[in-house]
Amino acid sequence: MSQLSVDQGFRPPQQARSRESLQKVLAAAEHVLAGQGFEEFTVAAVAEQAGMSVGAIYRRFSGKNQLLYAVKDELLGQLETAVSEALGSAAPGLSGLVDAFTQALARTFARHDRIFSELLDSQRAEGRDRGLQALATIQREFVDAARPCLEEIRRPDGEQAIRMMSRTIIGSCVHRAASGRFWSDGLSWDGWARETTEMALAYLESA
Repeated sequence: MSQLSVDQGFRPPQQARSRESLQKVLAAAEHVLAGQGFEEFTVAAVAEQAGMSVGAIYRRFSGKNQLLYAVKDELLGQLETAVSEALGSAAPGLSGLVDAFTQALARTFARHDRIFSELLDSQRAEGRDRGLQALATIQREFVDAARPCLEEIRRPDGEQAIRMMSRTIIGSCVHRAASGRFWSDGLSWDGWARETTEMALAYLESA
């Protein structure tokens, strides 16, 4: 859980048993959100899926909105971690970094395809702030990782090109998750990653 979770009034549990209980609630919440959508998402439905009492969930969360925020925070944390680990183990050079970046985004969104769509459709101001924090974090990680490869970039301003490219990839990924049910591109997430990587490298390697 991020610091923003604490700011939202939720304090992560310290004991192992309590942390396991929290993960059980969040997994149940993801399941309900994926299967029934935002409109049918209730604390009672999550409690039933988790095999817990409604009261047990209310002892941890103030209500539906805080629980939704916790789910979003958890998934965005997974996205941040996935990008960081992928960049840390990327193949050498600019192409390896771009491929690792797009693949990490694609894998994370593919695992939670319906969840991200529901959360993006229903996000409120507090959830939007957490989302923007995550997007800024993964962009900064990529820019930092790509800086040693500036000599491979043929654009007039290599640093600006990296920022522009990373923002475009992230924006494409988020837009695809939010609109895919209504405007399909006919690609799998792997296919999207391959095509996006090719486009990004063509931009960076063109004068």
